[in-house]
Amino acid sequence: MPRLSEVVFALENLWPAERAEAWDAVGTVVGDPYQEVTRVLFAVDPVRETVDEAVKLGADLLVTHHPLYLRGTTTVAASHFKGRLVHTLIKNDIALHVAHTNADTADPGVSDALAGALDLRILGPLVPDASDPEGRRGLGRICELDHPVTAREFAARAAERLPATTQGIRLAGDPEALVRRVAVSGGSGDSLFGHLLPAGVDAFLTADLRHHPASEFIAGTHRPLALLDAAHWATEWPWCQLAAAQLDEISDRHGWDLRVHVSTTVTDPWTAHAASPDSTAGAPN
Repeated sequence: MPRLSEVVFALENLWPAERAEAWDAVGTVVGDPYQEVTRVLFAVDPVRETVDEAVKLGADLLVTHHPLYLRGTTTVAASHFKGRLVHTLIKNDIALHVAHTNADTADPGVSDALAGALDLRILGPLVPDASDPEGRRGLGRICELDHPVTAREFAARAAERLPATTQGIRLAGDPEALVRRVAVSGGSGDSLFGHLLPAGVDAFLTADLRHHPASEFIAGTHRPLALLDAAHWATEWPWCQLAAAQLDEISDRHGWDLRVHVSTTVTDPWTAHAASPDSTAGAPN
């Protein structure tokens, strides 16, 4: 069986820490480099549900997309929920490793997995990484559908193929506009609005779209361009499957015989949705 340090070395080759944003917190958070690893669990969030799942599974390593500590801390006391997670991980000999923005820009990365889940043909990154001479790494992906569909139909495809969440898919723009060339970006994507028009896309699927940026973008475009807003967790969960497959391949190549799992626990924070009876009726008098 490999030691944690060997598995982490393989993960760092997939998602080098130096490619993370300066503000990010990636890498190994908890774990003894010399402990043996036999079972690995991938998840989006390092929260109580996924840590408990790792304990129940008998995992030695939990790999998450989101950091446990994105900002600095002075304590891991169990009086706080993050401290309790650290205590649980250590007591159960479970390591925690994070790949966040270094996985976003990877080739393949988070947006490749999102495009794959939607059965899109990838043309290249929406925002290329200037350090990649091959032009394959970067934020987001520009993609094409096999044939044009309406924005409404594309939203329905996303709702069907992404993991089910309370939010579902919200659509801004003309629902009947035809969509052929699309951009996707896992996680929060409204910072990428400035790259959409030069990319010539008909639609952009991402998460966490806010009222003012979305409204101003739609009002300022001179041609139909649909915005599709999915749940943050749902746009990033497909990466867990991709990452698990990558580690499986590495395990087979090295003869490690790792057992690699993907958490299907929904850790999207929204738990209920009350639909308006008629969204076209206008505000009450």
